Amino acid sequence: MNLYDSKLYMEDVRYVAGLDLSWEELQNKSILLSGATGLLGSFLVDVLMEKNVAGLNCEVYALGRNKAKADIRFSKYANDPRLVFIPYDVKKPFIRDDIGTVDYVLHLASNTHPVQYATDPIGTITTNIIGLQNMLDFAVEHHTSRFAFASSNEIYGENRGDVEFFDESYCGYVDSNTLRAGYPESKRCGEALCQAYKTQKGLDIVIPRFTRSYGPTMLMSDTKALSQFIKKGIAGEDIVLKSAGTQYYSYQYVVDSVSGLLTILLCGDSGEAYNIAEEHSDIMLKDLAAIIAEINGKSVVFEIPDAVEASGYSKATKARLDGHKLQALGWKPKYEIQSGIERTIEILKEANDFIE
Repeated sequence: MNLYDSKLYMEDVRYVAGLDLSWEELQNKSILLSGATGLLGSFLVDVLMEKNVAGLNCEVYALGRNKAKADIRFSKYANDPRLVFIPYDVKKPFIRDDIGTVDYVLHLASNTHPVQYATDPIGTITTNIIGLQNMLDFAVEHHTSRFAFASSNEIYGENRGDVEFFDESYCGYVDSNTLRAGYPESKRCGEALCQAYKTQKGLDIVIPRFTRSYGPTMLMSDTKALSQFIKKGIAGEDIVLKSAGTQYYSYQYVVDSVSGLLTILLCGDSGEAYNIAEEHSDIMLKDLAAIIAEINGKSVVFEIPDAVEASGYSKATKARLDGHKLQALGWKPKYEIQSGIERTIEILKEANDFIE
């Protein structure tokens, strides 16, 4: 059974598709998104295609590196001409004479987990900068009405004790002279590149800053701590904690991350960045591990990470985001951390046909 056979998953898709948003902005329009088979992108594709059932008539261009993977993931829409999958590596120029005006472009592609940061640091940086520039150039060439760049809570770096929550004006601290800095620094540079295109090319741009997102669309290859916890939980195994677990972070269930993205895309002010976060999903890592262990009747055990894993871990010990700016646009999350984790595990246990 795949995700489309999960009643709970389809409830989530229909929930977002049914939100009171300015959907008319997308009526009979086209959207192109990179990272279409990722955690956020694949859920967004499902929402848009579900909305098409209700008459949105939005053409979706989904970019990704693996067509076979996409064919499996989006099998429900195999015969729907409104979903066009295009095999593409964002680090290469994207020149398409067969595509006319594209109304919205969303750059969601990125290396997003620790082992990738450690084993492919060049690809991590180039996807976030060169890949972004390729998408920006495409947007300018194809007369895009609005561009969205998926940024990250990691741009804030380390909390040095001066604030409890990071708001959008917080500058943060990142030691750029490290291997691990490639991800946050390239996201920072990406935001600056967006501002340059806004000023120099007149491109309308918004910047959603995602926190640590999770959900049933996660890839089984994901090496983030929470993803590893969830995989252990699905397998009915003890939860392995590879630190003291005192890191205090914001998290967001994919449903609420994507509803936040859509709110920013449709209602956000041009040139502005918005945190997608709400404090009821803030939690320490050790408490997160305990929740998942309790759901499955298992224990939390400690294990020392290997050198590759350790080199990819964030050095931030506290990264809580202030989401009031986005909430002022009308966004409100549906799930807090406990219910989001429970739902993720229930859906993934229900759907056993995973894409590795």
